[in-house]
Amino acid sequence: MNVTRTRFSGRRYLALVRKESLHIRRDPRSLAMAFLMPVLLLVLFGYAITLDVNNLDLAVYDQDRSAASRDYIRAFPASNYFTVVTDAATYAEAEAAVVSGRAHLALVIPTDFSERLDQRRTAAVQVLVDGSDANTATIAIDYAEGVTEGFSADLRGQVELAVENRLRVWYNPELKSRWFIIPGLIAVIMTVITALLTSLTVAREWESGTMEQLIATPIQPLELLLGKMTPYFLIGVFDVLLSIAMAVWVFDVPLRGSLAFLLGSGALFMLGGLGLGILISTAARSQLVASQVAMVATFIPAFLLSGFLYSIDNMPRFLQVITHAVQARYYVTILKAVFLKASPPALLVNELAFLSLFALVVLGVALRKFKKRLD
Repeated sequence: MNVTRTRFSGRRYLALVRKESLHIRRDPRSLAMAFLMPVLLLVLFGYAITLDVNNLDLAVYDQDRSAASRDYIRAFPASNYFTVVTDAATYAEAEAAVVSGRAHLALVIPTDFSERLDQRRTAAVQVLVDGSDANTATIAIDYAEGVTEGFSADLRGQVELAVENRLRVWYNPELKSRWFIIPGLIAVIMTVITALLTSLTVAREWESGTMEQLIATPIQPLELLLGKMTPYFLIGVFDVLLSIAMAVWVFDVPLRGSLAFLLGSGALFMLGGLGLGILISTAARSQLVASQVAMVATFIPAFLLSGFLYSIDNMPRFLQVITHAVQARYYVTILKAVFLKASPPALLVNELAFLSLFALVVLGVALRKFKKRLD
């Protein structure tokens, strides 16, 4: 079909914005996806994904049964990381606690524990750790070593080290995993939401047969593209604000940088995401195919290759190269930098440039594809 070529009309554009807005209001699925899905995903992932280990079950096999060994054992629950769940009578019982999963680790204290301490000699204790969960095992070992070092320091009365290492962690002094997971999670969720929202819009017109009616009008491809994107863009801005509010007030993540910059970069990010959804929607003939393609094309790369959860520097070289084409990678960097470091825009020029380039390329291809479908 041929479309009559006229100049860009603000009247036609606004009419299409109104039509799309009315459609969203009347479609419960679109409303749920636009307003409930970000909240649901943020709550689910925000609480489910955590690298912190705060409650480790400890089995104890104390062969010494002395005041010193009891003091040493009491130091574990006092650290707030351990709960003593089993006071084993035998070594086999301590082992069984770990094997059965009743305890994450078992502490075995030898019979000469207090005697060696009285003689100012080193007393070796054994810690059995369940290594089936490597992350938890590593953290449990670190915690146990910390408790032991603290107990030894108290016993000596003073620290006698030639070099004292005074560690200071910036931006996240308590190393709370939620502080770096939640900002990145906002980027992952918004990547999926923006692409999903617009991936259905054009496919829906083709499925319902209303696209032919739109083509019969003098509307231009650019007017149609912008008219369909605008309501979802405004919804996306609301979703970003909602996600930031939840990050600050629900998950206690500090927002140290500029909210205005965060929203501005978020708007740039959403243009690319919405354009990608339109591009998918233009290529797909059905809403089901469009939504499936949008989910696969956005969620997996954003989740695995954006640096949100896994360090890009630790990935194989070829995957590191691929991550440069993942839009969420740059928004994750911006979110973490603004939330935790209060980084100014001057330090994030590369990320902003890529988001701009991604939006221009995707919108340009979507518009070109749109024209071909309408002509």
